[in-house]
Amino acid sequence: MSTWNAVWERACERHGEQALRDHFPTVVDEGQLRATADDRFLSAMSMRVFAAGFRWRVIQAKWPSTEEAFHHFDVDTVAGLDFEDIEALAQDPRIVRNRPKIISTVKNALFVQQVSRENEGFGNWLADWKPEQTLELWAALKAGGDRLGGDSGAWFLRLVGKDTFRFSGDVCQALIDAGVVTRKPTGKRDQRKAAEAIDAWSKESGLSLSAVSVVLAKSTGAIYGA
Repeated sequence: MSTWNAVWERACERHGEQALRDHFPTVVDEGQLRATADDRFLSAMSMRVFAAGFRWRVIQAKWPSTEEAFHHFDVDTVAGLDFEDIEALAQDPRIVRNRPKIISTVKNALFVQQVSRENEGFGNWLADWKPEQTLELWAALKAGGDRLGGDSGAWFLRLVGKDTFRFSGDVCQALIDAGVVTRKPTGKRDQRKAAEAIDAWSKESGLSLSAVSVVLAKSTGAIYGA
């Protein structure tokens, strides 16, 4: 398996160290996660759900009005939306009028509501997950939320500043090049190997999981995909 220094040097050679560091995602600490209001987590979940299959800039442009349409993502309010409310939103020009995504937002409000009640805040629950439990956190988001499986869970975590890697195409190629896995890690065994390698490199380098993910992607010459 390649050493971390080899991966790091390859990425720096291709992009330059400062440009590389400029692409590191923002990661917040546990205290900031715990202090974040539940509505911001629901907003981020919904942004990710609405973005899937759409151009990101379209979603960003519509997001201020989407916030208004969804009552600024007040969790109890959104969780209580009924059939008539959903139908009204499906005709609302302020948002991307996609009924399944609107329904998903209501389901995720119920998820956030339940988790928050059990943990005195969704942020408390999120902050309690350790870096080495990233795969388990992804699984919990997929099981409890709606449309948060696959890469969507990781993107949601990135949006709220929770440290996470991603298994993007570029990251997966870098893991293959490094000898961690022999193919894209879709199975549990290969995903565990990949996660353990990324966690080990994070500890060795002192970088976040998110930053290690970026370095891996950039080591393949990628511009995006970290």
